[in-house]
Amino acid sequence: MNQKLTAMARDNMVRISPVKLSYVVNNIVNMQVSSAINQLQFSSKRISKTILKVLNAAIANAENNKQLDIDKLFVKEAYVGKSLRMKRWRPRAKGRAASIIKPFSKVTIIVEERSAIKKERI
Repeated sequence: MNQKLTAMARDNMVRISPVKLSYVVNNIVNMQVSSAINQLQFSSKRISKTILKVLNAAIANAENNKQLDIDKLFVKEAYVGKSLRMKRWRPRAKGRAASIIKPFSKVTIIVEERSAIKKERI
C-alpha cells in the first residue's frame, strides 16, 4: 500500500450497531468518491448522513494533507468495528428488570488516488 496516495478518516462513536452500519459502509467500497457521495446522500438509512461526514473528512484529508486530486479518488477500504455498549434497564413485571443494550460502532474510511477509472464499481 502506497502511503502517499491514501488518506484516512475515522469516527469512533457512531450510535448504531456494527451490523447495521456495515450494510451502508460495504456499499461504497471500490466506488469513485463522487458516486459514493451520491449513494450516501440519497440513501434512506438514517446513518448514511454520519458516514457521509466521515467520507467528506477523508476527502478533505486527502486534499489538504496529502495534496491528492479529488477527481481521481476512490474509496479503497471501509472498516466497521465495535465500540462501547451503554447498558440500561427497563422495569418488568413482578419486580424484575430487563436489560437494554445500546451499542456504539467505529468506522474507518480510507480513500486512494487511482489513475485508471476502470476499477470503479457501479
